[in-house]
Amino acid sequence: MSSTSTAPAAPAFPPPTLVTGLWQRKLPHYPETPARSWYLFLVVVTSVALYYQLFVAGAVGNELIAYYHLTFRYFVGIFIIGAAFGAAASVVAGLLDRWGRANIVAYGTVICSALTLLAVPACTTKEAYVVVYCVIGIVEGAVLVATPALVRDFSPQLGRASAMGFWTLGPVLGALVTTEISTHTLDAHPDWQFHYRLCGAICLAISMLGVIGLRELSPALRDQIMVSLRDKALVEARARGLDVSTLERDQWKQMMKPNIVGSALGISIFLAFFYTIVSFLPVYMATNFGFTAAQSNALGNWYWIANACALVLTGIVSDYLKVRKPFMVFGTIISIIGLLVFLGYTDKPGTDYYTFAIVLSFTAVGGGIAYSTWMASFTETVENRNPAATAVGLAVWGGTLRTVVTVVLFGLLIVVTAAGTLVNYGPRLQEISAKYHTEIATIQKVGAETMAALGANPNDTGAQVTALQKLTGASAADIQTTIALNAKYPDELATLQAIDTPVLIKVMTNPNDQASLGQAVGQIAQKFGITPDAATARLAAASKVPTNELTVASATGPQLTAASAQLKAVSNIPIGDREYLAAHGTEVQQAQADSPKQWKTWWWICLAAQVAFLPFIFLMSGHWSPKKAAEEAAEHDEAVDRELAELQS
Repeated sequence: MSSTSTAPAAPAFPPPTLVTGLWQRKLPHYPETPARSWYLFLVVVTSVALYYQLFVAGAVGNELIAYYHLTFRYFVGIFIIGAAFGAAASVVAGLLDRWGRANIVAYGTVICSALTLLAVPACTTKEAYVVVYCVIGIVEGAVLVATPALVRDFSPQLGRASAMGFWTLGPVLGALVTTEISTHTLDAHPDWQFHYRLCGAICLAISMLGVIGLRELSPALRDQIMVSLRDKALVEARARGLDVSTLERDQWKQMMKPNIVGSALGISIFLAFFYTIVSFLPVYMATNFGFTAAQSNALGNWYWIANACALVLTGIVSDYLKVRKPFMVFGTIISIIGLLVFLGYTDKPGTDYYTFAIVLSFTAVGGGIAYSTWMASFTETVENRNPAATAVGLAVWGGTLRTVVTVVLFGLLIVVTAAGTLVNYGPRLQEISAKYHTEIATIQKVGAETMAALGANPNDTGAQVTALQKLTGASAADIQTTIALNAKYPDELATLQAIDTPVLIKVMTNPNDQASLGQAVGQIAQKFGITPDAATARLAAASKVPTNELTVASATGPQLTAASAQLKAVSNIPIGDREYLAAHGTEVQQAQADSPKQWKTWWWICLAAQVAFLPFIFLMSGHWSPKKAAEEAAEHDEAVDRELAELQS
């Protein structure tokens, strides 16, 4: 876009002051490096604040589910609806570019912060929460387009990857801040409202910086391609005679090209793993590996820190070498390798915290290398079509990204069905299990069907025999014999059970053993608190029990007594908890068995999506060879010098 049209010059206007800059933010001249760095810093820090507000829902997801009594499907549905509204807002933001990119960012962040601080914690119903969450999603979708557009405006192409590396810190540092704060505050403040208020207060303070200090280039300046800072004088000279209106025609038609739409689709599916980690890492680690919310968020810190370092360092190296595509390929390969290693641990419940930390960090490095250079290459691809259509091109990307996120979340619901069962019923079952661990072990040994029969009719003889048989291992015949003897000779058997087993055996095998008889009488007297004569009478009465039946009862009786005590203990579980166990216990057990396999399928889908991203890299602008890129940059500098000399003459 080197045309120097003789159309009417761009209108001159004074630079914004502290007061007029609250709305009129356009700069008539390209800013010097310190001011430009300040504007880029404001864009990055407001992006971090915005994503912090968006991601806090995932950090307190378990608390939200418990507070609103949400099913997992409903909880994911909130994210789906929010992403859908965000997709629409991203497209609309391309149409609102005339309102001002800086205004969209500054006031959009204020609106989100106020909603996070005041509106969200005040939501007492799940419907109200959904509405407010969607409003935040709409504003975030619009800012998603405006922030990278500002970064592009303030960063020449030869410094674009570094600038985009810092901009992509927005979602990464937003996630890192979310997990870091929640890790250190969740235990002390388990109420989710505290975390929203804290987030809103922090972000409202940050948003004031954007309202006061954020600026943007005038259309005549930003609607040109700036390769390096050496182009500054030429860009300002061109701006004096640039017909902006001609560049702003048919922008959507110009942007709906395979290299723009295709590359936007490619990076969106590449980020399926990223958005799954952002939204569901605590759920995944809790339901499959028993990690606490604090542990899961701390694990996320490893991922975000590694990703952040890779984003910035890769941008710097990419700008030095002046190429993007090799980094995209290299980063994608690293991410794919990391995912393959991660897949190897997903069905190993004993995997420790630091193993996951290392594997996730490795994967994050690959994602950071690919994403920062993709953002730089994408804006350059858009510029090659029409630099004035940057906001529209980014609206195509933003709308595509949010649409793919919507599909990804919906696909997760279809593939990982076990997560819903574990999230919906698992926490209460864990509480019941911790409180009635021994009793639940009895239920599991007896079987839910037999326990249900006993619950319906405690006198069901068949169910009683089945339960006792499973608990003792005795035969049904021996159990029935013992039960019959207990019914026929209750006092006699009680007398015999008062005698220690070794003493009883001696008495039964040798009734004339006076020493053993004396011990037996003493034990009976002590047990029942009676005189020796009364104890002798009870022992004589017990001797009338048939020997063959008594042998069975002696062997099986103590076991049945213990088993009966176990069954009686089960009845001490409150009826509500027993009904909950009966209704969902088997379902949760099946979900626990299915969950690792289903999640593994989903991680394979994420890996396939990253592989599918690779062909789209070849559609984008830019060189593969650093040598050719350097030669082109040198040729551009010569052309700039010639054109500037012509304009000055």
